[in-house]
Amino acid sequence: MKKNKYPKAKRITIKIDTKIRFGEVDSMGIVWHGNYVKYLEDAREEFGKKYGLGYMDVYNNYGFMLPIVKLDIDYKNQLFYGDEAEMKISIIENPASKLIFEYELRRKKDNLLILNAISIQVFMNSDRKLELNTPSFFEKWKNDNF
Repeated sequence: MKKNKYPKAKRITIKIDTKIRFGEVDSMGIVWHGNYVKYLEDAREEFGKKYGLGYMDVYNNYGFMLPIVKLDIDYKNQLFYGDEAEMKISIIENPASKLIFEYELRRKKDNLLILNAISIQVFMNSDRKLELNTPSFFEKWKNDNF
């Protein structure tokens, strides 16, 4: 995966800190690879809270679900039990009816790059059908935030 797949696109970025807990590592003290997906989810959830795009907010207020349709993770290094890490998550402006998030996870003590990732979510209506047109609330959100 290219580090900056969308070089000219506008972004909104936040940072989230996390400390690696015992239940997230394997018997060697290394974070199990599947737990990185949970860290990405935590970052999206925090972004949603901060910018009014929380999953339940979108569903309860507008009737849309936001399933993940693509997840691309490029693992670079490992985290260990007790490490502290910082996740940078950016939503990328795009004209399509989807949310594109870009992630960068680094270990705090030495700024070591742990992973880069991209996720794509689409809008699905309450009938569980793909929404091909960008919902009006999200067009307004983009106009207000980018």
